[in-house]
Amino acid sequence: MLAIVSAMPPELAALKALMPTDQITTVAGRRFHQGQLAGQDVVLALTGIGKVAAAATAAVLCQHFQASALLFTGVAGGLGAGVKVGDVVVADALLQHDLDVSPLFPRWVVPGAGKDRFAPDPHWSERLRQAAAAVLAQPEPELAQGLAAFGLHAPQCHQGLIISGDRFVSTTAESQALRAVLPDALAVEMEGAAVAQVCADFDRPFAVLRTVSDRADDHAHVDFERFLADVAAEMARDIVLKALRTPA
Repeated sequence: MLAIVSAMPPELAALKALMPTDQITTVAGRRFHQGQLAGQDVVLALTGIGKVAAAATAAVLCQHFQASALLFTGVAGGLGAGVKVGDVVVADALLQHDLDVSPLFPRWVVPGAGKDRFAPDPHWSERLRQAAAAVLAQPEPELAQGLAAFGLHAPQCHQGLIISGDRFVSTTAESQALRAVLPDALAVEMEGAAVAQVCADFDRPFAVLRTVSDRADDHAHVDFERFLADVAAEMARDIVLKALRTPA
């Protein structure tokens, strides 16, 4: 069974609305929705915001539901040059930018794992990348309408490093500091690297797809909730469905 997770309700709502059946199971205070999407058995869940919440949800999915793979969708702040609001980033690595156990370990290295970056499953990542490129090249009407309402034109798909931390990066000073120490980071969010670490522990494939909602600076998007509902949710739905329909 494939697990599809997001941090906040609007990010998952468009996908959940398409499930013809919805068996709800509550574990560890979390609601897990089982059904079918694009002919595949799936379980949808909200991780909650932050690394601890995301790690707990991922562990339940791996242990209790025996998820075959985890796909994480949602929003992120853009960091990389040319990564604009409305663009999509597919992770090829994830790192916790606020983890620092030095001098015991080098900065960002996860004790016990012996590394700072966790690589997503290349197969699922490529499926998401191809699906994103196709969706962005010819958006469905609902997504096109949402993009137009925010004045977003010709969004692009990027692939690279996504960094995670337990704080919402929303000032120019913070984003500049992150770019200075992690110049290859394309986007910043609060959950993906934690999910990556749990999936590595359980030896489960995973992939992370993020829609850029702001530039993680002093000019962060003023209508975040509407962007989630009208752009990010539509984007996640269309890309995930296209990826699921792509032959394995």
